[in-house]
Formats: sequence, structure tokens, C-alpha cells
Amino acid sequence: MNVSSSRSDFGSIGCKSAAAVHFSPAFCPIAGLWACKSGKNCPRWGSFSLSMPKARQAARIQHFLLGLMLSVTLVVVARAEEVRVAVAANFTAPMRLIAADFEKKSGHQVVLTFGSTGKFYAQITNGAPFHVFLSADEKTPVKLEKEGAAVAGSRFTYATGRLVLWSAKGGVVDDKGDVLKKGNFKNIAIAAPKLAPYGAAAVETMNKLGLAASLEPKLVQGETIGQAFSFVQTGNAELGFVALSQVVETGKIKSGSGWIVPENLHSPIRQDAVLLARGKDNKAAIALLAYLKTDSAKTVIRSFGYAP
Repeated sequence: MNVSSSRSDFGSIGCKSAAAVHFSPAFCPIAGLWACKSGKNCPRWGSFSLSMPKARQAARIQHFLLGLMLSVTLVVVARAEEVRVAVAANFTAPMRLIAADFEKKSGHQVVLTFGSTGKFYAQITNGAPFHVFLSADEKTPVKLEKEGAAVAGSRFTYATGRLVLWSAKGGVVDDKGDVLKKGNFKNIAIAAPKLAPYGAAAVETMNKLGLAASLEPKLVQGETIGQAFSFVQTGNAELGFVALSQVVETGKIKSGSGWIVPENLHSPIRQDAVLLARGKDNKAAIALLAYLKTDSAKTVIRSFGYAP
């Protein structure tokens, strides 16, 4: 059925006119009504014959409503688009919630891929089909803009992250981080500092504390902050530097023990979002970036320990 070609035949509401619209036997594809070609013995728009059996009246009303619903659905489907998003691993949990809410409200589809910022940079510059990039830092989106891989002027900070020293076991990490000085543990996990901003923040913290040399033999590196978290969560590392968002719930560390690293021990972990060149004409990509700035999205972001 060609809906657009039917509009000139059926007028602005879908059929020729309110006076000419009836309920049998020709179907009006826009309004979802059956139109009576002969015009005889057919109930007109907005008035059902009192002599018509109630069952028939109900059935025809059902046809009308189903047709109307179908036409609305077709419009929504026609306008919906898919957006592919590269998301820094630390933002996995909040982004899943935000994406689900965005899909419900917009009708667009969101395809999420999680990983390290450094790996995403390499993939994007080599033509990976992403429309939006949610980085774990602010430097990488700037580089992409300068290189023409991202749309200039689309970049903004969607979250500011916090670093935490965490153990899956209670009582291991004290609230001042003195466990690092004592060194009574075998392994400490961090994300690869060259690929993951949270790993770089961990290294900066150890340097500020003057503990980099003593802790280096105990370091276990994960490619992403997600992998570093997994090392600690599974007990392969007794403790590790991870993102606060990975261990917090309703503003508190939900299990184990942890020390939220003071912000003066490392550079701010500002996380920027940017519209990639492939997404410049993608309505879903543009709408998603706008949604990240809404109060609904910011509420989710705060609940995971970020400053939006």
C-alpha cells in the first residue's frame, strides 16, 4: 500500500470528506475506515445508524480504532532511526538505563558497545560505524574533532567520574587508603593507563602518594576499567582502583570495602560526549545527545556517583 499516494484522494483526514466517509466496502488506508462507494445505506462519519445492530456498530468502531492505531504506528516506525554508540566501560550501568528510557520516549533504537576509550579512538579513526562517542576523558573527543572524525561544536561533558580503591571483601580497604602504604596484599588491579583514563588517574594517585615504585610489582592491568573491576570482583586481585560508578548504589558503596580517592590526588575525570562524523545526519544520534542533557538522564548519572 502506498500511503502517500492515497492522501490526495482522501483529503487531510485520510478520506474525501466528513460527509462522504462511510464504513463499507472500500478501505480508507489513512484513517483506517471502510468507505461506501455507492453512498447508500452507509452510516456517515461521526454518526452510527440507530437501526444498525450493536454488534455491527461495535465491530466497525473496532475497525476504525485499529486502523487509526496502525496509521500512528506506521508514522512512528517511519521516523525511528538506529544510533550506534561507543561507550566508555565505566559508564556501562548508567548508560543501559538511559538508553532504555530514551528508546521508550523517542521510538529510536540504541545499539551500545562498551570498551576502553583508547581502543574506541583507534576504531573510530579507522572507520568504525559509530554515530556517538561517550568517552571516559575530554582529550580524546577533542582529538577526534581536530581530525575531522567528530562534528565540531557538538562536544560536551556528560559526567565527571570519581576513582575509588575497592576490595570485594569487607574490612580490607580502610576509609583513608592506608592499606596502600601497608602493602599487605599480593595484587592491586588498575586499568591500562595508556588506554583508560581511570587507569591514568590511578597512576597519578600512586605518584602523588609517593607509592608508585613500591606498588608497581603488584600491579595487575586490565585493558579497560571493566576488566580491572572484574579482577577485583572475582578475587583475582585483592583490591584495585576502579570507577565509583561500578561499586556504588544510591550514593553508597554497595558491597566490600572502599576508599573514594580525594579529587586533589589526580586530574579531574571529565567525560565528554561527541557526535561523530557518521552521525551528523542521524536524527537518533542528535536526539540521544540532547537527552543526555535532560534532568531525567542527569538523575541517573548522579545515582551512580558521577557529577553530571
